[in-house]
Amino acid sequence: MDGTRILLGDIAQILAPASCEKPLKELVVKQPVKQDGNRIVIDMMQVIQVIREVFPRLLVEYIGEPHTLVEISGKERKPSILLFIMVWLLLFFGSMLTIMNFHEDVSMPEVIVHIVEMITGKHDDHPYLFQTTYSLGIGVGMILFFNHLFRKKWNEEPTPLEVEMFLYQENMDHYVITEEYKKIHRKESKKNDGGGGAP
Repeated sequence: MDGTRILLGDIAQILAPASCEKPLKELVVKQPVKQDGNRIVIDMMQVIQVIREVFPRLLVEYIGEPHTLVEISGKERKPSILLFIMVWLLLFFGSMLTIMNFHEDVSMPEVIVHIVEMITGKHDDHPYLFQTTYSLGIGVGMILFFNHLFRKKWNEEPTPLEVEMFLYQENMDHYVITEEYKKIHRKESKKNDGGGGAP
């Protein structure tokens, strides 16, 4: 992390005269240190202050969010095949047990027998045809619900998983920004308390 510089061009789109645009893009906004962690909030007031130090007469106007969340990632690790297989098996058997327990709770075999009896008028303790189509229907229903079959999507709508991931990321970003602002305020309070003592 040390040695990584966050440039203004990395976090903002800049509209400026040609003479200023390149120096502005290469302006160092922050030099992260280990204590900052892997998520850093850069406030717009901080950006304006850095710009004013280099271009004191430049009129700065910002459009958009008053802060930027920068995530510093290290070297990408190769995905572990063993971990993938373990997670896949865990999800597979977990889902299977969940469906089986649900069917046991609602006495699904008895329900299917009653449905077949209502439709055909005959009692059949083993309606295999109906059970087979029901089982296939669960699989097809899941594919349609999640809008995915391997890498193929049926339409451009986001899947429920993509929506949940988006909401999770949005909440995570909001939480990180709130916590970072709290840290900044605590640091400022300590500075003010320390500087307010008797000489």
